[in-house]
Amino acid sequence: MKPLTEHDIRTSFVNCSKGEAKRLPLPKNLADLDHWDDLDFLGWFDLSAPDRRYLVVERADELVGLSLRSASGNRGFQRRSLCSLCLTTHPGSGVSLTTAPKAGPAGRGGNSLGLYICADLDCSLYVRGRKKAAPGGRMEESLTVEQQIGRLRGNLDAFVERVFH
Repeated sequence: MKPLTEHDIRTSFVNCSKGEAKRLPLPKNLADLDHWDDLDFLGWFDLSAPDRRYLVVERADELVGLSLRSASGNRGFQRRSLCSLCLTTHPGSGVSLTTAPKAGPAGRGGNSLGLYICADLDCSLYVRGRKKAAPGGRMEESLTVEQQIGRLRGNLDAFVERVFH
């Protein structure tokens, strides 16, 4: 991913109003982020409202920003869940059901869609081995890391496409 500016981020959102995009908090570490090449999307959550999450993805030479909400409540620590994007499993609340309002009139009418995603939004780092999941979180695969990155991007692109339709 290429480095993003505040303007890039705020103008990329497709499923919230321009006013909401102008007021949303930016990632605290945006100025210090030095691993852009390891990211397939920029994801962060609102520290003052932990159920609000945001992600920005490069798609067909344009940026698409999504405003998301995660389900509240802790899941049992005995249960493991699978991220729909990177296929990493996490115990307890490590995976969150996240919903995105649809873009345009459908979203204004209340339509949304959901996705199970890593609660810390670090899917890109798990796939590349830059962040370690809990034991058993990343199964050994016959796919190369590049193929796993391609799968992650394909899963993300399919989700973003569904926001528009």
